[in-house]
Amino acid sequence: MGGRRSFDVCDYVREMQASEAQFILYVGCDSQNHRNHTVYVTTVVFRFPRSGAHVIYRKEKVPKIADLWTKLWGETERSVALANLLREEAGVEVAQIDLDFNTDPAHPSNKVLSASAGYIQSLGFQSGAKPGLLMAAWAADALCQ
Repeated sequence: MGGRRSFDVCDYVREMQASEAQFILYVGCDSQNHRNHTVYVTTVVFRFPRSGAHVIYRKEKVPKIADLWTKLWGETERSVALANLLREEAGVEVAQIDLDFNTDPAHPSNKVLSASAGYIQSLGFQSGAKPGLLMAAWAADALCQ
């Protein structure tokens, strides 16, 4: 997963639709703290039934966010903003917003899960969390490194 091509995400999705390719859209975000900054990667995964997937992404560097809740809520906000943009501007529905949060209470990310999932569902989107299959969250995690 690489590349540096810049484009408008809605135009890109419309181009994919015009190609008549059958796909399902997933959106996700992950973040990682570094010494002086936090990196957020927000992804759109085009899942082609029985023939793989295609990922586009945005990488964003912000001042370091030390508070875990705030950092993880930033992932939710970015995912929701992108899913809303795709719905409203490109006219496509996102099948699922992948949350890189764990359903197991032993993991710190679990503290944000119910608030994030409830927010996402209140806007009419489906959400997924670990240990489920989360293509968009997995891609974001890989690109955050």
